[in-house]
Amino acid sequence: MEVKTSLLDNMIGVGDMVLIEPLSEDTFIENLRKRFDHNEIYTYIGSVVISMNPYKSLPIYTAEKVEEYRNRNFYELSPHIYALADEAYRSLRDQDKDQCILITGESGAGKTEASKFVMSYVAAVCGKGQEVNKVKEQLLQSNPVLEAFGNAKTVRNDNSSRFGKYMDIEFDFKGDPLGGVISNYLLEKSRVVKQPRGERNFHIFYQLLSGASDDTLQKLKLDRDFSKYNYLSLDSATVNGLDDAASFRTVRNAMQIVGFMEDEVQSVLELVAAVLKLGNLEFKPESRCNGFDESRIKDKNDLKEMCELLGIEQSVLERAFSYRTVEAKMEKVSTTLNVAQAYYARDALAKNLYSRLFSWLVNRINESIKAQTKSRKKVMGVLDIYGFEIFENGDNSFEQFIINYCNEKLQQIFIELTLHEEQEEYIREGIEWTNIEYFNNAIICDLIENNKNGILAMLDEECLRPGTVTDETFLDKLNTVCAEHQHFESRQSKNSKFLTDHSLPHNCFRIQHYAGKVLYRVEGFVDKNNDLLYRDLSQAMYKANQSLIKILFPEGNPAKVNLKRPPTAGFQFRASVGTLMKNLLTKNPNYIRCIKPNDKKAAHIFTDSLVCHQVRYLGLMENVRVRRAGYAFRQAYEPCLERYKMLCKQTWPHWKGPAREGVEVLLKNLQVPAEEFAYGRSKIFIRNPRTLFFLEEKRRQCLEDLATLIQKIYRGWKSRTHFLLLKKSQVVVAAWYRRFAQQKKYQNIRSSALVVQSFIRGWKARKLLRELKHKKRCEEAVTTISAYWHGTQARWELRRLKEEARNKHAVSVIWAAWLGTKARRELKRLKEEARRKHAVAVIWAYWLGLKVRRDYRKFFRANAGKKIYDFTIQRIMQKYFMGLKKTMPSMSPVDKSWPARPYGFLDGTHQELRRVFHLWRCKKYRSQFTEEKKATYEEKLAASELFKDKKALYPSSVGQPFKGDYVEITKNPKYQKLNSLVEDKVLLADVVSKINRANGKGAPRIFLLTKKSLVLADQKTGQVKASVPLLDLSSVSVSTQSDGFFALKLKEGSTSAAKGDFLLSSDRLIEIITKLHRIGATSADRNQINIDISDEFLVQFKQDKVCVKFIQGTPKNGNGVACKRKNNRLLEVSVPSP
Repeated sequence: MEVKTSLLDNMIGVGDMVLIEPLSEDTFIENLRKRFDHNEIYTYIGSVVISMNPYKSLPIYTAEKVEEYRNRNFYELSPHIYALADEAYRSLRDQDKDQCILITGESGAGKTEASKFVMSYVAAVCGKGQEVNKVKEQLLQSNPVLEAFGNAKTVRNDNSSRFGKYMDIEFDFKGDPLGGVISNYLLEKSRVVKQPRGERNFHIFYQLLSGASDDTLQKLKLDRDFSKYNYLSLDSATVNGLDDAASFRTVRNAMQIVGFMEDEVQSVLELVAAVLKLGNLEFKPESRCNGFDESRIKDKNDLKEMCELLGIEQSVLERAFSYRTVEAKMEKVSTTLNVAQAYYARDALAKNLYSRLFSWLVNRINESIKAQTKSRKKVMGVLDIYGFEIFENGDNSFEQFIINYCNEKLQQIFIELTLHEEQEEYIREGIEWTNIEYFNNAIICDLIENNKNGILAMLDEECLRPGTVTDETFLDKLNTVCAEHQHFESRQSKNSKFLTDHSLPHNCFRIQHYAGKVLYRVEGFVDKNNDLLYRDLSQAMYKANQSLIKILFPEGNPAKVNLKRPPTAGFQFRASVGTLMKNLLTKNPNYIRCIKPNDKKAAHIFTDSLVCHQVRYLGLMENVRVRRAGYAFRQAYEPCLERYKMLCKQTWPHWKGPAREGVEVLLKNLQVPAEEFAYGRSKIFIRNPRTLFFLEEKRRQCLEDLATLIQKIYRGWKSRTHFLLLKKSQVVVAAWYRRFAQQKKYQNIRSSALVVQSFIRGWKARKLLRELKHKKRCEEAVTTISAYWHGTQARWELRRLKEEARNKHAVSVIWAAWLGTKARRELKRLKEEARRKHAVAVIWAYWLGLKVRRDYRKFFRANAGKKIYDFTIQRIMQKYFMGLKKTMPSMSPVDKSWPARPYGFLDGTHQELRRVFHLWRCKKYRSQFTEEKKATYEEKLAASELFKDKKALYPSSVGQPFKGDYVEITKNPKYQKLNSLVEDKVLLADVVSKINRANGKGAPRIFLLTKKSLVLADQKTGQVKASVPLLDLSSVSVSTQSDGFFALKLKEGSTSAAKGDFLLSSDRLIEIITKLHRIGATSADRNQINIDISDEFLVQFKQDKVCVKFIQGTPKNGNGVACKRKNNRLLEVSVPSP
């Protein structure tokens, strides 16, 4: 039987603040402290979860904990963030209700970690599968990327989110994740150019310098030394517990998992490096003839390196830092920038560059993780946004004002939805609803966001009006319009109680928020709201060669110049908050309120004043009062009866009737006053926590009595069981002994019988053996006599045959001897005759020699040596050439044989004759070629130069002739119309496969190639699908594998590039690309087409670039090549391993 637990079991302090008694701020704080000291960091306020940051790791997020809270009632177990995540997920999956989880709290309270725990829990309990796991991994891996670019170390938190994030996770009808959409709010871009003391810039800057390889840093023109960059603070460059190098590797891996291409990652890193270089620019004044100062860049080395990274002309950007162009209707006015304005322009560009890069990253992640299906989806939103901010020193500026405005809106929707949920439950259960008094902060929201007299509206009006606009004029306007508002205070307030309030400085105003009064300094309000970037800088950025820069600065396009002033930061944020509120109102809300226990970021320290401050501005006491205004505790009848049924004899141990009747009998028997509870349709409502604690105390006493009774019954049962076991053992022992005795007796009788039987069987066996032996001896004697007789007869016959053979052999030997004697006599005669002839020849030769020597003796003595040498050399050469003539190799050019060299001094001549002979026979061989055969061999030679040792498919194409026309375009009547549409001669006609970007499958197409264009037509109908002039073709990309895939890349801006590049596949890839290359090489009016051989290349499909990646593997369809779409920007081609 499953053991059921409850929120009330083994409770440290009070698990639900609604039940605290008595309710006060002190008891509230003391309860949080008690639970925090026992590592109970989660506490409920009804369905709201309070989360205390423990500043240490706790073993409460394991896989076992996930299974423990899975599919359990919210109040069934002790408070945990998993309980809220499970409740939200089950409501979304089973009840088809869109959910949102709102996580709020100040910096360092643990909001980001809470959002990670929620997402990891949802990922753990939802479905499994390859696609589902991929989506979950991408959703989880988006966090490291956003943290690197949007988080920074502050005095309150080492990993503080400096932006608000709202993620919509989309699920299908089964509850499996399909994708997600991320929205970001108000990135603190001022941190890029300046950080408070003790804080750092965004993590990515330090991670890049610490974790990137030396080669990467060299390409980005960066140095690992933080001190070389003005935008990086040095007093806290390193943080204990943060490994920036390891984090950089994690970010790179996460970007790859999310779906970033390698060139996109490189572009992002180049922009980050450019921001660092931008901070090193320094300016100096230069006087002009008109008396005004003009700014000039001191050291242009950093500017040069930054321009090289972004692909911008140095002179263009240098001018943008020195001049500003103002356009009004048809007029343009150019003014110089002084040093202060140049520094402002530099910082504005750095802030805009980084903030736009961050927005692009969010959009790029959304593009990768968005749901691919268009069917209806269920949505769970997770809001991780900055909490209410109040700086004690009064240094609250525009950012704090915007943040606190957002929290006012969240508090408003929180109170409204909480009251609405309470009212709905009361009405659903049939309980009378009474109006609850609470503070409605709508008047504060109206003070800030009213379209006419709101602070944001007046700030926008002040920024847009002509004339001199300063922060003081804005404050004067506030004093004029808002002076009588009860939640607005300033030195010029018309309310008499503030006339002598000297705590208010002259350049400040104070707003009484729901969380308390906040003092704001107006300094910087106007500039931060304007968020102005000079148009010259936008246009300079747009001229960059890097495509990402053009995307980030679309207003810099000269063709789309817009003289309208861009919307202010306050207007944009107010619109974003409005959209967020509308989105949240369509979903069922779930709340997590994060609190940090101390400012030292240390474990086991609980600062009462700090926690009390957060409890006040989070409005937690107000929340408890709203929940307690009616009935403090409610519970379904079944679990209520199951928990307290032992308190009444009628309901114990089993109640057979309806659960509600059982609860009524139970409460009547306990004499609980009727005003302390009410019966709903499915729940019992208890008004006062004291009543609940009374029931718990009675249950505890009853459980002690029941435990005593159970112990008594158990001891009796245990003794009785022991006696019965002993009795049963005695019976078993006696039975086993009787069995052993009978078994022993039977074995003795059986042994005796076996001995007698063995003796009888032995006697019979020996008698039979004697008879068999006698019979065998008789048979052997007969056989021996017969064998001797047969042997005698055989020897007689052998003797007769041998005598006959000897007679025949003697005749043969005599005849052979006679023939041998006759042959030897004839041989002797022939040898004697030959010797006589040779002797005559020798004597004659000697005589002739003697005669010659006598005749030429007088001439021969002077140059005899030289003549002998020349004569000898001449005879040797004559003999060499005559021998070479007889041993000449064949006329085939591929025959590499050649006669051996007879003499060492002829080595050079021998090799030269071999070379000349080979050239001569090659010429003779070529003279036999026709023009068509010559062209074929030239194409084969060109194919060898292009693909030999580069493309694995090339060796198989060497033996295949290049026919050109494989579909008989001129003869086939099916393609007569297509042939007539082509003006030039068709050089190649074949059937290829056109690869579909959506699914990686191929569609057959007729591929026609002429000297001026290439044509793709439908194979069945012959209809022309695309015709591309070869002038528009820039390059062709193929892989190194044995596949037939090739990409035809078109020139940007050409008419043919509207639909993008072509990705095709053909078994005759070598012939197609060779003919394309030769056409470009032989034509004078066009450039030669580049052939790019790589296993990974980009293909432009309309507006998107898709990476085609080739891997070796075993495709599912056997040993063929398979193409599959992995995501929106990746096609993966599996090629069989060689």
